[in-house]
Amino acid sequence: MRDVADAPTATRPTGDGSPLTSPSSQPDPSHADIEAGRAVLEAEGAGLVVLAASLAAPFAEAVAILAATTGRVVVTGMGKSGHIARKIAATLASTGTPALFVHPAEASHGDLGMIVEGDAVLALSNSGETAELADLVAHTRRFGLKLLAITARAESALARAADVLLLLPAAPEACPLGLAPTTSTTMQLALGDALAVALLSRRGFSRSDFRVFHPGGKLGARLSRVRDLMHGASSLPLASPATPMAEALIRMTGGGFGCLGIVDAAGALVGIVTDGDLRRAMAPDLLARHAGEVMTASPVTIGPDALAAEALALMNRRDRPITALFVLEAGHPVGILHVHDLLRAGVA
Repeated sequence: MRDVADAPTATRPTGDGSPLTSPSSQPDPSHADIEAGRAVLEAEGAGLVVLAASLAAPFAEAVAILAATTGRVVVTGMGKSGHIARKIAATLASTGTPALFVHPAEASHGDLGMIVEGDAVLALSNSGETAELADLVAHTRRFGLKLLAITARAESALARAADVLLLLPAAPEACPLGLAPTTSTTMQLALGDALAVALLSRRGFSRSDFRVFHPGGKLGARLSRVRDLMHGASSLPLASPATPMAEALIRMTGGGFGCLGIVDAAGALVGIVTDGDLRRAMAPDLLARHAGEVMTASPVTIGPDALAAEALALMNRRDRPITALFVLEAGHPVGILHVHDLLRAGVA
């Protein structure tokens, strides 16, 4: 008697009489796809672990050279390395290190004129023997420009010509054929990011500096300052604590922000009246009371130089969500910011 495991796959005849395997017996290709993807990520992750462990004095020397560069960092590479080089140049430029990408083949046909005194060159080539880099490398040697190389071969022509060699450690490509640049390009990209962030840290590059290079889109909006978005002093709905609620409601409604700031005799903000405060104080004698009796003391406020993203975080606090913030300098209101202002600016 045969085991069930030895039983033949269930079949049924097709129109021409040939057997057709039952759909229920077909393997699910999605499982193999997931496993293939996971193998790639694990291989590339292992390469990054080895790369991190390999960083040593040459990396610090490269950072020092780039930090001292008075011109631009010219990043170059051919093929897949060229695509990585473009991204590294963009990352450097956006984090305070002037940089550009020069295509090595175009460099041989006139673009060498883009590389001038004071520049440094960062060249990427996994093999270190990319023929198209030859003229560009020779240009750096002729004019005494610093040349940094990212390559996987210490004895290659590029490695021997470089002032600083950033050697990629041995790590198998994630491609099962071992041919398509995968792990190697991931390591190149990560090493470029490491250089950019190390330079950012060395220069003390700040959030405000970052915003200068990222004015557009949601990122630029979130890095805006409160003073850029707030309504100024002329728009402030304010009243004293002694203001009758009948008058306070008129000022509050006229302001259009859904709140009223309460200031003392010196003009310092001491409280706020919001729609929520009105609901909590709702009673027949509400209009006969004074603003100081209804207000919430010590309201949440923000400074004019705070980031718009910080204002959004304050408004979205789970314990106390709010829709408007008074902007204070030395305790005195100088503006007001509404959540609608953040929405219009693309912050929220």
